[in-house]
Amino acid sequence: MTARVRYAPSPTGIPHVGNIRTALFDWLFARHSGGSFIVRVEDTDQARFDPNALEAIYASLRWLGLDWDEGPEVGGDYGPYVQSERLEHYAKFAKQLIDQDDAYECFCSTERLAELRAEQQKQKQPPRYDRHCRELPDDERAARGAAGDKPVVRFKTPDEGTISFDDAVRGHVEFETATIDDFVALKSDGFPTAHLAHVVDDHLMEISHVLRGEEWVSSTPRQILLYEALGWTPPTFVHMSVILGPDRAKLSKRHGAVSVLDYRDQGYLPEAMFNFLGLIGWSLDDHTVLMSREQFIEHFSLERMGKNPAVFDLERLTWMNGAYLRELPEERLTALFTERLERDLPADAERPIDRDVVRRLVPLVRERVKKLDELAEMTAGFFSDELPYGPDELLGKKFRDDRAGATAALTAAHGSVEALAGWDHAAIEVAMRALADDLDVKAGALFMLLRVAMTGRAVSPPLFESMELLGRERCILRLANARDTIK
Repeated sequence: MTARVRYAPSPTGIPHVGNIRTALFDWLFARHSGGSFIVRVEDTDQARFDPNALEAIYASLRWLGLDWDEGPEVGGDYGPYVQSERLEHYAKFAKQLIDQDDAYECFCSTERLAELRAEQQKQKQPPRYDRHCRELPDDERAARGAAGDKPVVRFKTPDEGTISFDDAVRGHVEFETATIDDFVALKSDGFPTAHLAHVVDDHLMEISHVLRGEEWVSSTPRQILLYEALGWTPPTFVHMSVILGPDRAKLSKRHGAVSVLDYRDQGYLPEAMFNFLGLIGWSLDDHTVLMSREQFIEHFSLERMGKNPAVFDLERLTWMNGAYLRELPEERLTALFTERLERDLPADAERPIDRDVVRRLVPLVRERVKKLDELAEMTAGFFSDELPYGPDELLGKKFRDDRAGATAALTAAHGSVEALAGWDHAAIEVAMRALADDLDVKAGALFMLLRVAMTGRAVSPPLFESMELLGRERCILRLANARDTIK
């Protein structure tokens, strides 16, 4: 069938990866079925509304390439797509519920409700409204309204019965109405609760499937009660598995970054994040890991979604990102690396960053970089002559007790580099291996000394290719500086 699905974020905080995974699955289902992906902003919690969060939501969707067919900024035939602009719809249907005796006005103060909850906690009873205003006499209700008291609208939950629905992931689900209290549908400020807002908007926007996290399962019977009272057919509910951290606890900030924008800033590619999130709670088979956007669209189906909690494996994401980086065309890698180095290199690095140097660096580092935020530290020595090492880092384990030997090796390397007829990495390697033999030192020990002298780091791109890129004059200068550092 052609699906109409909605991603309905609440702009009260930066969207976490679980929230964006919902958007991704919505988008995939819409694209697979040839349907529509709708963005609807649920800003009914005005006290917690954060405009920065709203921008972060849009930025997250754009970064992952999740374009929407209807919603803010693009319009559509079912707008407005911001709930604070739809209050007349909620008021209309709340009144209808009251008129048909499926809801009532409740004038209980926050103080009374707090006392009720405290007493229930004391009695170890589940918190629920005691229906104090359910049978309030009409004259008292009218008097309270005339006095300026602002009521909420509560739904009249039946005393007994069973509510059931068929979830596309979890199968048949049932709840006893005795476990559901008279919940608030419309708040005293005229804004709806999520229960009424979801039902009204999903019906009016002709939403066919509601994809959301499994934490919404317990709210579904309340919404079904509203659908039945209003005479509407509910959409198909799809409650996705919860995302856990590596310790099997619910994913939270203590597991690290939880926003896709955090991962973007750390240097993950949108292709890798798309692929990674697409396999959290969904799979093509038991072995396919790397999938293109087109493959996801072709194969996506609700039947392949899993019930069990899915683990957010950061190591897997990082490996996946490295795999995507290695497959990028050289020109795009050059552009990405240049942009990242402009941002991350120390202030003493000359700017603008030499794009030709970056282009020549690409084949040296593309097999080593797993995230773009690793790049600046790995390559800083190619853009600045202020190398961050001291004698201990330079000498390392091999020359720690042999400063004289290190000085002699650097002096000999200085002379060998000056005397080289040509300047390419193959010739440099031949000369340095011959030097190790002449000095009667292990090649690995000499090369580590040279590596730190050339790049400032014990771990760097390949040594001889790095020396070729740095150029003869800079290598000579760095060998002399290394010798002076030991002295």
